[in-house]
Amino acid sequence: MRLLPAVVLCAILFAPAAGHAQDAARLPSSAGPIEVETVAGGLENPWSLAFLPDGRMLVTERPGRLRIVSRNGTVSSPVAGLPPVFASGQGGLLDVALAPDFGSSRLVYLSYAEPREGASGTSVARGRLIEEAGNARLENVEVIFRQQPAVTGSGHYGARLAFGRDGTLFVTLGERQSQRARAQDLSTHLGKVVRLLPDGGVPGDNPFLNTPGARPEIWSYGHRNPQGATIAAR
Repeated sequence: MRLLPAVVLCAILFAPAAGHAQDAARLPSSAGPIEVETVAGGLENPWSLAFLPDGRMLVTERPGRLRIVSRNGTVSSPVAGLPPVFASGQGGLLDVALAPDFGSSRLVYLSYAEPREGASGTSVARGRLIEEAGNARLENVEVIFRQQPAVTGSGHYGARLAFGRDGTLFVTLGERQSQRARAQDLSTHLGKVVRLLPDGGVPGDNPFLNTPGARPEIWSYGHRNPQGATIAAR
């Protein structure tokens, strides 16, 4: 059962054309046969998904669109209210995650390459998902974190989001290729994993909170371009 989200993700990311569910394929694995089924198609550079409580999926498209995909594969029109993104190279709208208390808060978190005065950097925003009359939008969108510094180029944004069991938010950040030596520099967010409070604040037990010159959000450093993250089971 732990394999199912990954299987669905792969099916969505590599669906060749628009439409509903296609014929399933059975593939062997060390855990036994896996049935892979195309759920939806017609998406442009889909990067990530998050399952809503009712089984539908929020899916990001790197050019800057967020879609809702129904259980039968129907793809919605773009969700309104997203922040502007720098959609070039590896940049664009990247990860999506639901707040741990999404059932009551309706908060959705997005990571993306943000355009900034001739440069770009990984940022995280959150907003409240509102669905009315068949349309969806994000309201009260606020940027809660900006990777510093912003640099030129369009690669290695990292951008994976993962909520810890204590409700803190981990964000992976690439070293932006041309700045790889600065992954060891604690005065920058380049090549780091940061740990935030849900509103973007800094947890009081972060490891470099009291290190002179260090960015207080840093949890770990020396990374290249971490694009995968999960919280280990107890």
